[in-house]
Amino acid sequence: MQTVLIIEDEKDLAELVSFHLEQEGFRSIIASDGSTGLSEAKRLHPDLVLLDLMLPGMMGTEICRILKGTEQTAGIPVIMLTAKGEEIDRVVGFEMGADDYVVKPFSTRELMLRVRAVLRRKGDLSPASTVITLGELVIDTQRHLVTVAGAEVVLTSTEYKLLMNLAERVGRVQSREILLQNVWGYNYFGDTRTVDTHLTRLRTKLGPAGELIRTVRGFGYKLELS
Repeated sequence: MQTVLIIEDEKDLAELVSFHLEQEGFRSIIASDGSTGLSEAKRLHPDLVLLDLMLPGMMGTEICRILKGTEQTAGIPVIMLTAKGEEIDRVVGFEMGADDYVVKPFSTRELMLRVRAVLRRKGDLSPASTVITLGELVIDTQRHLVTVAGAEVVLTSTEYKLLMNLAERVGRVQSREILLQNVWGYNYFGDTRTVDTHLTRLRTKLGPAGELIRTVRGFGYKLELS
């Protein structure tokens, strides 16, 4: 049974989400403040975290940054739940490593669809005995290990899936819409700037190898050796 950690200080909402998760066959655990939520995430290593942005004790963005920046927890998908719906808030959430973003008020049906979509993306990273070498960039798909010039690069599940989509199609341009479909796995409730935000962060993490990812103006991206 997959475990979902709900970090949410609104008791009624947390309990409602917990009820629907359990109806869908998940195990749910609730943490009502940021510090407790972070401790529980580190202790439990849940399959997914539903994370409120505005929390007592510690902001959701800070929790997300810590989880995604720590090797042991970087692979845990995070969906942010927040009443703040402005584009800048979505961008900040994605820059901290969030895998998805749901604005309150939301329907529980939509949330369950997003939970399953994010977990499906995580499950799509199935082992395959293949090593992809692109200059100094090496992707060991069996171990889900990415290195640049021999140094390991810690990626979120979404960043890894984006990189794989490009690496498996070297030299071929992938539109933002196709990347949304292939990586997010459903009709995203947002816009294609989500792809831009994630790819900017991916390039930064890859350092010099990030230059292999080229922007095709007005269309999308491709990974290409010089």
